[in-house]
Amino acid sequence: MLRFRTFNCNIGDLVNARQLNQQQAVQKFIDSEVIRRMDPFVPLRDGTLKNASITQTNIGSGDIRQKTPYARRWYYTQANFNEAPRRGCKWFERMKAQQKDSILRGAAQIARSRAK
Repeated sequence: MLRFRTFNCNIGDLVNARQLNQQQAVQKFIDSEVIRRMDPFVPLRDGTLKNASITQTNIGSGDIRQKTPYARRWYYTQANFNEAPRRGCKWFERMKAQQKDSILRGAAQIARSRAK
């Protein structure tokens, strides 16, 4: 089973300081964007691993789950996907390295603030 904690971006402090009381909406946005943007990076054979994050995650919890028998092996083992070069190991980390800032900007817009 793989579990990813999304981003530690102190959204709670931001929401409390601005008294917006929308932490749930911000976390739902972050979780859904992480799942959506992680999709092109996840190894794909029959879609089980790719769809696991959708079916096994409680959106808004801040905890993305992919519980399949081979999730851990695919995450940590190097693999060569010639037909889809973006797909491969450590898909969450690679997605986060490329798209973290845009996800946080979107979360800041929901919280009616500016991202750093």
